[in-house]
Amino acid sequence: MNPLGALAIYGAAVLLLVLLMVAGSYVLGSRHEDHATDDPYECGIVSTGNARLRFSPHFYMVAMLFVLFDLEAVFLYAWAVALRELGWPGYFGALAFLGVLVIALAYEWRVGALDFGPRLRGRQDEEGD
Repeated sequence: MNPLGALAIYGAAVLLLVLLMVAGSYVLGSRHEDHATDDPYECGIVSTGNARLRFSPHFYMVAMLFVLFDLEAVFLYAWAVALRELGWPGYFGALAFLGVLVIALAYEWRVGALDFGPRLRGRQDEEGD
């Protein structure tokens, strides 16, 4: 048997298994019509209140900045692994990459994206009044 035939049989088997699992969950999941199955289960505690809480947009900004600067670690780790093969051009490329990240971090710091509390200027204005 050629490798493509084996791959096709494997792919068909995986697809069949997935279809059987989805069909089985559809058939078996609708067998009981108990009212308690519609309620969310949180460690046995009856839920209270609304799940639609509003978060500050600042929370999402910090989350996006975390993802952005966390990717920095991935790229720098790959660079560190290949350091000997890259040589000096790779080193200067990584320095340029770090320079851009430092500039971006300084900009975010300057515009106040990293401030969690009230701005210092606003507090000074309140104290002066």
